[in-house]
Amino acid sequence: MNNNTNKLLIEEFGISEKVLELVDSCEQEIKPLFDELDDIMAYNQYKVLDAFQKNGISDRHFSWNTGYGYDDAGRDAMERVYADVFHTEAALVRPLIVNGTHALSLALTGVLRPDDKLIYSTGAPYDTLEETIGIRGKGKGTLMDFGVTYEQVELTQDGEIDFDALAKAITPDTRVVGLQRATGYGWRKAITIEQIEEWATFVHGIDPNLICFVDNCYGEFLHVKEPTDVGADIMAGSLIKNPGGGLALTGGYVAGKADLIENVSYRLTTPGTGGECGLTFGQARTMLQGLFIAPKTVNGAVKGAILCAKVFEKLGYKVCPGSSDTRSDIIQAVKLGTPEKVLAFCRGIQEAAPIDAHVAPVPVDTPGYEDPVVMAAGAFVQGSSIELSADAPMREPYAVYFQGGLTYEHSKFGVIKALQELKD
Repeated sequence: MNNNTNKLLIEEFGISEKVLELVDSCEQEIKPLFDELDDIMAYNQYKVLDAFQKNGISDRHFSWNTGYGYDDAGRDAMERVYADVFHTEAALVRPLIVNGTHALSLALTGVLRPDDKLIYSTGAPYDTLEETIGIRGKGKGTLMDFGVTYEQVELTQDGEIDFDALAKAITPDTRVVGLQRATGYGWRKAITIEQIEEWATFVHGIDPNLICFVDNCYGEFLHVKEPTDVGADIMAGSLIKNPGGGLALTGGYVAGKADLIENVSYRLTTPGTGGECGLTFGQARTMLQGLFIAPKTVNGAVKGAILCAKVFEKLGYKVCPGSSDTRSDIIQAVKLGTPEKVLAFCRGIQEAAPIDAHVAPVPVDTPGYEDPVVMAAGAFVQGSSIELSADAPMREPYAVYFQGGLTYEHSKFGVIKALQELKD
């Protein structure tokens, strides 16, 4: 960082010289990793551009529609673009999908039927999905309430998919085999595209009719390929994470094979109506523009996560993944060890925010989570995980999960402020 910038940070933000020296030295060490990330970003940028051009996106796709949403040109065009970007037969992309959990729930309830079996190949799913499945919250319309059985296969100690255990878990009533790409609140590396390809090939080798489902939240544009390029039949994610680029105000997507997406669309609206209705409420412009800039935004967030890993490695903390590890999501976990340090880290992230920087984050009981969760996120879009944020369940081993930043510079500043708050 140049002298002018350091001078500003010292004088206006109260950052100590020692903190800046540590962060700057770590940045110099990781910069060689940035060239490969920039190549991935450029590839995905041109892939998205190609999808826009092929589908003839124009100003008319940004206009409003009313009523049922028949002939909503923006909605239809946007879903064609998403299908082309992810190389799938079809996609649902809707502002009516309220979050990533909703997108995942739609996908699962759309393709599973009573007496079917769902297997998760990566251990327990993200906390909020437990109530969709019925691990918690029985009697509220969960999959288990409707006769779907569930089994999970734990990862090996090395964080690999346990194929022997998975083969034993697959029975004749199995219909969907799921995989969570991102770490969630686990202490593991994200599942890579290469691992996803091996997994999908293995599952389809047992039975080609099995549905390979991927929770792709936090993983879009981390690689030149997506799960649907390497054998996944259907995947889902949130627009206020990677693919929304920080501009989408809400929404989610489900992409995959046409027959599966049709079934999912019946869960979104009604059987017989499917995806033919549903307004975009004038959001097509921001949703499409967000997708267009998403590769660049994700690139900055990944660089910030690597910097976070490097800085806290240097300080002796355990981090996951390590600063030199291959990345498959934008999340950086840091094991801080005490609730006080977790709260200090999150205060630093909040103080680095453009919105609500004066607010102090505190742990609260949050719908869908088993433990109180502290969330630091001064975002333009509430809950946006592609914007700079950090959160942590208040439980052992007191690990905090850092992610996002609409620019690398802001993500870096989040690291600086978190470190300064811990130092203070």
